[in-house]
Amino acid sequence: MRRKIVVGNWKMNNTIAESEILASEVLAALGENFSGCEVGIAPTFLALEAAGRVIDGSEIQLVAQNCHYENDGAYTGEVSARMLNAAGCASVIIGHSERRQYFGETNATVNLRVKKALSEGLNVILCVGETLAERESGVTDAVVSSQVHEGLTGISDISSIVIAYEPVWAIGTGKTASSAQAEEVHFLIRTIITELYGDIAAEALRIQYGGSVKPSNAAELFAMPNIDGGLIGGASLNATDFAAIVKAASH
Repeated sequence: MRRKIVVGNWKMNNTIAESEILASEVLAALGENFSGCEVGIAPTFLALEAAGRVIDGSEIQLVAQNCHYENDGAYTGEVSARMLNAAGCASVIIGHSERRQYFGETNATVNLRVKKALSEGLNVILCVGETLAERESGVTDAVVSSQVHEGLTGISDISSIVIAYEPVWAIGTGKTASSAQAEEVHFLIRTIITELYGDIAAEALRIQYGGSVKPSNAAELFAMPNIDGGLIGGASLNATDFAAIVKAASH
């Protein structure tokens, strides 16, 4: 059975001091109640080490929100996978819809980042998902399929990869795909992985849902056969809400 995974993406929120406080609150709120679930938090780059010190020794993993596809060089404002590894990160989120929408990420650059992160020993959360216009145009399957295929081009081993399905229209909007809608796309992703890597790899792959997951809808979403946890945005900024979502995944 696949172990559920819940990761809090804090996005561009919280100073270093505020991140330390939130990490402490998350640690206290979770207690010992998440043994059935893998948990991570993704602070801003500036707060990674500070938050990492707070959770050090716990089962909570430190996750980065992005990385560049080169080790170093003239890339002002960027952070490399090698640096994230040195900062104590276990995983990195790549291809988040906000990176694609606002910062020009493409399937090709996402693929380069995935390869680099894996080569540096980081686990990867690869994000895919369609916009509202794409869903309404009936091209969800084609868009998600393209993102999965191109994001994984040239990668033979996906054992260190989690895929996060995040319908763009349900991120930060308060809208949520129904459990049936989410399950349909998760099933599609697992089918694609079966075609690319075979039954065993597909069955082992964990696929998260990301899109306005809240304590009130988490249990229903996580009960779907192909939904293996969540990539949590806004609700992860409240330790009590985040802990409730983790609890839903743990049970």
